Amino acid sequence: MTSNIPASPPSILSKAFDVLNAFNSRHRVMSLHELALASGLPKSTVHRLLGRLMELGAIEQEVSGYRIALGMFHLGAMPPEIDMRDRALPHLAALHRYTRQTIHFGVLRGTDVVYLEKVPAVRSVSVISEIGGRLPAHCTAVGKVLLAYQDPDDVRCRFPKVLPRLTAKSVGDVDSLLGSLTGVRNHGIATEREEAQLGMTCVGVPVILNGNAVAAVSASSRIGTIVPKDLHLALRQTAANISSSLDSQFGEPRGLLA
Repeated sequence: MTSNIPASPPSILSKAFDVLNAFNSRHRVMSLHELALASGLPKSTVHRLLGRLMELGAIEQEVSGYRIALGMFHLGAMPPEIDMRDRALPHLAALHRYTRQTIHFGVLRGTDVVYLEKVPAVRSVSVISEIGGRLPAHCTAVGKVLLAYQDPDDVRCRFPKVLPRLTAKSVGDVDSLLGSLTGVRNHGIATEREEAQLGMTCVGVPVILNGNAVAAVSASSRIGTIVPKDLHLALRQTAANISSSLDSQFGEPRGLLA
């Protein structure tokens, strides 16, 4: 049944977040014109919002444009996932040294995977993932292995029947996704080949805490790159080490399963 209630116009708060979300790791300093384009808001609106955000200490201005203020770092460090990432970092670094691949550490949020950490390969092509960034979970190894530990009915309800694709090789419908997740759950490992980015392949495993997949680790490389023969074992050992580190600090993962 279609609702006849008209949609509410965007609030000032939502517009402010549109401006803040325009910044990313590739665009840390942006001009007024660039922020207007990226946020989809009129330049006059962005100008007013920037003035208020600067008063609140959320944005700083410099010669070449605007940037997120350092004061926002305090807020960004508060989620429990940051503690989880800190615990995982030594193990991710060890895996990176061993595999020489790009290592990811991420969590599931809705239909997306959010990357808490990324350790890039020394000689790697540009990988589309970024720390704090999101990608469709069904297109990534990290996302697939986390989805495999969700209730299938919940996954079916959460995702649209026709799935958005990052490449022509991305899984395109929820039925195919659910079919593939059964094998992922049985084997405890997920792979993707050019589903998130052409020319790249990735392998992911879950970090299990008290029976729940609270995060995932993956190793990504260019197709054709020589990888360690025991890559799957190395990933599983890394995930187990991270789980042990988390268990000693968090115990019951209430704050990690939102």
